[in-house]
Amino acid sequence: MLRRMILRYIVIFVGCMIGSSSINLFLVPNHLLSGGISGIAIIGYYLFDLPIGLQMLVGNLPLLFAAFKILGKKYTGDVIFGTVLYSLCIDATRFLNAYSFVNDPMLAAVYGGLFTGIGCGIVFRMNASTGGLDIVAAIVKKHYSLNMGAVIFSFNCFIMLIAATLFGPVLAMFTLISMFVSSTVTDKVIAGFNNKKAVMLISDKTADIAEEIIKEVGRGVTFLKGEGAFTHQSKEVLFVVVNLTQVGKIKLIVSAIDPLAFMIILSASEVMGRGFTLPGAKLEQMMKSRQNSIEEKACSKYRSYKENGSESGR
Repeated sequence: MLRRMILRYIVIFVGCMIGSSSINLFLVPNHLLSGGISGIAIIGYYLFDLPIGLQMLVGNLPLLFAAFKILGKKYTGDVIFGTVLYSLCIDATRFLNAYSFVNDPMLAAVYGGLFTGIGCGIVFRMNASTGGLDIVAAIVKKHYSLNMGAVIFSFNCFIMLIAATLFGPVLAMFTLISMFVSSTVTDKVIAGFNNKKAVMLISDKTADIAEEIIKEVGRGVTFLKGEGAFTHQSKEVLFVVVNLTQVGKIKLIVSAIDPLAFMIILSASEVMGRGFTLPGAKLEQMMKSRQNSIEEKACSKYRSYKENGSESGR
């Protein structure tokens, strides 16, 4: 338990370092902004040369107090850790301004957004937060049931209006690109990169298709019970989760056995469990165990048949 907790805080630290390094290496040297409290702090840095991290920490203090009062101690504890750590990392990596190697604002916006998104995504994936507008959005959501993404987007638009007024529309436009890349990458990191495909199939030959999938693809298959709304006929729905590279083999199997089968292939952003995040059984062992089970059932049926036959003979 202690080991997992220490590992979690180390990962949060790595995420904060990646995000803060991105701001100091790509955004600040090219006079760009980021979203949220950090965006306001960067404006303060451009105008008054105040430390970005210190401004973020001061700006988050009333938000943290509000979070403690409204959202409780459990939520606020991890937010305090993430907020303080991120603020310290921002000022600790300030020296990277002098080592910026990107002079193109477009490249700076794209790569700044990319690495900021990776850093924030890692922090959020660990169920932590860097504070700022996340706290505001959580409070607003609790009291007004508004979408958190919409609340954050509205605040960021307000920041962009201030930036466009102070520094011109070009800066704001490049910053919007950076924010879009950052939010997209953040969502991707939170959801996970182990994208799989979930296949649902309706056919009159689901047993044959399932048999081939087990033998040829090496994936477990589940039968779900379904019913046609128009005909009210019972249907077996085949469900299987596979890697992206195995989808083609599934299609070949289905088209060979039942070309008229109805098949849906869905994206599964994250899959957990045996065979994916947990070790799965080897195909040879799985097939051997399955064959033994089939033989055992056949023997059981045969014994039952013999016993029934003996009783009827009497």
